[in-house]
Amino acid sequence: MHIFPAIDLRGGKVVRLEQGRAEAQTIYGDDPVSVAAGFYAAGARYLHMVDLDGAFTGKLTNLRLVRAVAEASPLFIELGGGMRTEEAIAEALETGVDRVVVGTRACESLPFVRTVVEKFGAEKIAVGIDAKDGIVSTRGWTAPSRWTAPELARAVAEQGVRTLIYTDIATDGMFTGPNFTALGELMAAVPKTRIIASGGVATREHVRKLHALGNQIGGVIIGKALYDGKLNLADVIKQVQPA
Repeated sequence: MHIFPAIDLRGGKVVRLEQGRAEAQTIYGDDPVSVAAGFYAAGARYLHMVDLDGAFTGKLTNLRLVRAVAEASPLFIELGGGMRTEEAIAEALETGVDRVVVGTRACESLPFVRTVVEKFGAEKIAVGIDAKDGIVSTRGWTAPSRWTAPELARAVAEQGVRTLIYTDIATDGMFTGPNFTALGELMAAVPKTRIIASGGVATREHVRKLHALGNQIGGVIIGKALYDGKLNLADVIKQVQPA
C-alpha cells in the first residue's frame, strides 16, 4: 500500500478544505514545490494533487504550479480537478504528471471514460469516486449525481478503468477515520480494481486498518493530518513499507 501525501491547490496556494466546502479552507502556503520536496525527503514516493479551482469551475487553473512540482520532483504524481475533456487531460499529462483523475465527467459519460482509457492508457487514467451517504458527488462535490459509489465503480471498471480514488466526503478533513463500511462495499463491487482510499485518515491505527484490508487497497491519501501534525509522514511510510 502506497502513501500519497496530498497537495490541494486553490488560487495558487496550498490549501485544505473540510468536507470539500470552499468556505472551510485553511491555507498552508504558496510554494507547492517545497511542500513536495519535504514529502520526498520524508520518504514519500507518491503524491496526490488536486486543482481545486479546476474542480469547482471545470477549467484547469493551477497547471503552472503542477508543472513546477513535476519538473522539480521525482515523485509519482496523480492530478485531479477539472479533467472534463480530452484536451484537459492531454494538457495535464503534458506537465509531467503520471496519472490524472477523472471525476465529474465519469459520472456524466461512460463513453468518455472508455475513450480516454483507450487514448491515453489505463495506467494514465484513474476515476475519482467522491461520495456522501453513498451517493457520488460532482463538480467539486457541489452536485449529487444519479450514481451510488458501487454502481459507478462497476460501470467505469467495465470501461477499462483499473484504479479508483475513493473519497468519503463526510470524513474528509475531519480526522474521524475512513468509512470502512463504504470501502468494503466498493471492494466487493469491483474485486479486481485497485482502490486508493481518501478521507478521514488521522492516526496510525487508521492506516493499519486500511493496510489490513489487503492488496486491493493500493494506497491511501493523507492531507490535513500531515499539515496539522497529527501524523508523521516518515513514520506512516515505515509502518506500511518497512525497510
